[in-house]
Amino acid sequence: MTAFLEGWQGGRLHHAWLLAGPQGMGKGAFAARIARFLVTHGRGGDGQALTLDDVGDGAAGRLVDAGNHPEILHLARQPKDKGKELARNITIDQVRTMIRRLHLSLSLGEWRVIIVDAVDDLETDGANSLLKTLEEPPAKTLFLLVSHSPGRLLPTIRSRCRTLRFQPVARDVMTAWLHDLRPMLEMTEVRAIVAASGGVPGKALALIDSDVAVMEKKLLAIATSGDPENRLREALAREVGGTSNRARLELVIDIVPGLLARLARERPVAEIAPILAQWDRVQRTVRDAIRGSYDGAMVGFEIGNCLAELAPRTGQAAR
Repeated sequence: MTAFLEGWQGGRLHHAWLLAGPQGMGKGAFAARIARFLVTHGRGGDGQALTLDDVGDGAAGRLVDAGNHPEILHLARQPKDKGKELARNITIDQVRTMIRRLHLSLSLGEWRVIIVDAVDDLETDGANSLLKTLEEPPAKTLFLLVSHSPGRLLPTIRSRCRTLRFQPVARDVMTAWLHDLRPMLEMTEVRAIVAASGGVPGKALALIDSDVAVMEKKLLAIATSGDPENRLREALAREVGGTSNRARLELVIDIVPGLLARLARERPVAEIAPILAQWDRVQRTVRDAIRGSYDGAMVGFEIGNCLAELAPRTGQAAR
């Protein structure tokens, strides 16, 4: 984050940053880290070489840790009807409340920071209101917009932000990190988790207790045998069907890309094109299921069909 620190020290900090990348990459935590730095360090430009780890003002830091610092504003989806389920969007009313706060003078410190996590969740009217504020931002105000799908945002919002992209972590780095974090895990399980995570640390942590290696073995059995009698696919459909098994279906969806990549590495070059074709088919299946009625059993069986097509010399047995 060299550009951020240089901008702060030079007094020319860009007023809006778009933190873009896959969900689970820690963008929200990074935004909170930047906010903490700004509200605990006062004015920039004094020539000090600092990092985001610098503690700064202790009293302000304690307010941040308690979630009570008045100059850090968070916009996120709120629980519905006092329950645990979150609202579908960040509402226009939340944005308007934030904008009213911007008209007030700073009550503590030199900076005000607004974190929108995630900006993809804004209602259309809320996105338009935010855009107007980004066009004429108040002085000493920084917007940190977390985005998991920056392509969905208004182009005018993206154009007013400096983008910081969070890239997936390399496989070997993820493997070493996860092994150090959970040394009790078998290396076969660690590798399966890393492959299913797609280089996203947050997803890797969520997969630790999900029997990734066991599920990967079941899916691989379909891809290698062709499942000529449909027994494995029917068992898979039962295992992931129904609302109570939604997490298991999501696990299958996470595992398949890594499994197909593994098959592509292991098989002859001539077989790569069919693997890519089945990957596209899996993507269409998942996308269509999300858009329509979500039938987990159907999605699981169709994913099994895609894998069965890749079985050596038995592809024609797939349904």
